[in-house]
Amino acid sequence: MANNNITELILIATLIFLLAPVFIILYVLVYNRRKIKHIEEKEQMKLAFDAEIVKTQLEVQEQTMQNIGADLHDNIGQLLSLSSLTLNSIQLDDLEKAQQKIDAAIDLTGRSIKEMRLLGKLLQGDQLLGVGLSEAICHEINWIEKSGKYQVNYLHEGEEPPNSSLDKDLIIFRILQEVMNNIIKHSFATQINIKLAYIGQQMQLHIHDNGVGFNAGNPQATNMGMGLQNMNKRAHIVGGEVIIRSQKNEGTHISVIIPYP
Repeated sequence: MANNNITELILIATLIFLLAPVFIILYVLVYNRRKIKHIEEKEQMKLAFDAEIVKTQLEVQEQTMQNIGADLHDNIGQLLSLSSLTLNSIQLDDLEKAQQKIDAAIDLTGRSIKEMRLLGKLLQGDQLLGVGLSEAICHEINWIEKSGKYQVNYLHEGEEPPNSSLDKDLIIFRILQEVMNNIIKHSFATQINIKLAYIGQQMQLHIHDNGVGFNAGNPQATNMGMGLQNMNKRAHIVGGEVIIRSQKNEGTHISVIIPYP
C-alpha cells in the first residue's frame, strides 16, 4: 500500500510538472493575443479619432467659407455697390451736395474696410481657437448678429485651463456651429443665450433659444435627427455627452459637457 501511494504521488507530481509549463505557455499566448488585440483596438480608436478631427476641421473651414461668401454678398457687396452709386451720382455743379455724397462714399468705404478686417479674422478660425475657444465663439456670435434677426447673449464663466486641448476646443466649436445652424434653419427664434463654463474638470457649453422647439424624443420628425446624432458622436469621442431638452413652443436647451482638459 505504501509503495502504491508513493507511486501515485510520483505520478501526480510528474503530471503537475508536465502540465504546469503547458498552462503557463497557454496563459502567455492568450495574454499576448489579448495584448495585441488591445493595441490594435487602441490604434483603431486613435485612427478614428484623428479622422474625426480632420473631418471636423474641414467642416469648420467649409462653414467659415460659407459665412464669408454670405457676408461678401449680403453685406460688403451692398456697401461697395452703394459707394459706387453714390460716387456716380455726384454732380460737380452743386459743390455742397457733391461734398455730402463724397462724405457718404467715404463713410461707406470705411465700413467696407472694417467688415473686410472682420472677415480676415474669420478666415483665421484655427488661429482663433489657438487664442481661445471663447474668442472663437465671440466671432461666431458677431457673424450671427449681423443678420439683425437674433439677440445673442453670451456669458463666459471660469478660467480656461493653461493646458487647454485644441482638439476638444475644435470639437465643441463645431458642435456650436451645428446648433446655431439648426436654430437658424428650424427654430424661428429671436433670442439665443450661450454660456461657456469651466467647472472643476469639466467644460460646459449651454445654448438656449426661444424658438418653436420640437419633440426631443423624436428629433427625426424635425429633419434634425442626423445633426443631433452627429453632435452626440463628436461629444462621445472626447468622453463627453450632449443633453437636449425641448418642447413644442417652449424653445430648446442644449448642453454639451466634456471632461477638460
